[in-house]
Amino acid sequence: MSLPNKAIDHLFQRLSGVYMAAWDRELGNSPLNDVKSAWAHELAEFGRSHEAMTRIAWALDNLPDRPPSAPAFKRLCRQAPAAETPQLPMPKADPERVKAELAKMGHLRKPAESSSAGYHKQWAHRILGRHAQGDKILPYTLKCAQDAVRSHLQPEVA
Repeated sequence: MSLPNKAIDHLFQRLSGVYMAAWDRELGNSPLNDVKSAWAHELAEFGRSHEAMTRIAWALDNLPDRPPSAPAFKRLCRQAPAAETPQLPMPKADPERVKAELAKMGHLRKPAESSSAGYHKQWAHRILGRHAQGDKILPYTLKCAQDAVRSHLQPEVA
């Protein structure tokens, strides 16, 4: 499906007005209807939606200094910034539902709260225990576990 003739006529009128004699030279002696038909075919992808037509409008507002060929104009249309899609605002959270969902996860938060005051390097001991049992542990993982246990045993220097 080609770009509509009316759109091509408008495009050629605009290009003729901008480039004047240079546009006439660009067209040369080729039959005008053949040239318009070629442009309509080349720009067919921009005739399917309003967003695509705004790309042509953007290209017309950002023309180069010299008259473009149909492929060059098509590339210019593709450079147009994408239109921003309007988005609905995020819905407000129901405070009662949030409270109920957090209450369901309460058992997950308690160990984290108590571990801040206590020892929280069990993960390192589990890795070192697996290593001692002969499991293959990645060298970096093993080093991190050893460093974590070592840092707990050594008092911090302020």
